[in-house]
Amino acid sequence: MALWPLNRRASAAGALALTAALALSGCGSESSSSGGTTSASASAAGGAQLVKPGKLTVCTNIPYEPFQFKQGADIVGFDVDIVDLVAKKLGVEQEIVDIDFAVIKSGAAMATNKCDLAAAGMTITEERKANITFSDPYFDATQALLAKKGTGAASLEDVKAKGLKLGAQASTTGLTYATEKGFNPTEYADSAKELLALQAGQADVIIQDLPVVLTWLKKPEIAEKFELIASLDTGEQYGLGLKKQADPVLLKTINEELAKAKSDGTYEKIFVKWFDKKPGELG
Repeated sequence: MALWPLNRRASAAGALALTAALALSGCGSESSSSGGTTSASASAAGGAQLVKPGKLTVCTNIPYEPFQFKQGADIVGFDVDIVDLVAKKLGVEQEIVDIDFAVIKSGAAMATNKCDLAAAGMTITEERKANITFSDPYFDATQALLAKKGTGAASLEDVKAKGLKLGAQASTTGLTYATEKGFNPTEYADSAKELLALQAGQADVIIQDLPVVLTWLKKPEIAEKFELIASLDTGEQYGLGLKKQADPVLLKTINEELAKAKSDGTYEKIFVKWFDKKPGELG
């Protein structure tokens, strides 16, 4: 994906913007269009303050199908469609930055103006609220256990009793949940690496968000050898993440668009598109 030309300014603020832009290019960015880099003072329709003019810059961690993943040259998914509603309201284009999830969940990606917001299937937690301003919840989530067929396990307790190897994605609530239950899972940098570890026999069971597991199981090569052995009702909800001192106009626009989408049927339409079920029917 293209990098953007830097606008040089003599002021300290400009130097900070330049540093942030260089840091961004070092993280590996993905976008659907190009434009000029500027400080975090660009205004969108309605006065929202954005990192780049004409862009709603969104940090995520790819792949995390069906929330955000590559389809050919494009990045698509449930989260992408949801954020597009906000971008359209602001009269700008969504530009996606692929970055390590740990940098997102810590709030650093937003605090350093690498992006305006994060949309990464991110659960709202009290710990994360210390460094992130979350939107209203936009997705009810839960965890699941995916295992190779024939383990005979049907719960985390069985995983422990049978001495099975458990894997989890680093920096996630799934990892936290397993750790709090007394496990020490092997950590993998992203969901794709976690699945590969299961396929390679490095893990017997992995813990991951239920929608992600259900999407994997739609693929014949996965369903042939692996199975969902348990759904763990953790009561989680996803939120879009902004910097701690969030721009009130941007936050208000996000929450209004989420509410509107839920009331006019747009949210359900997007949900069915990516999950083949209506909200509340995932299990």
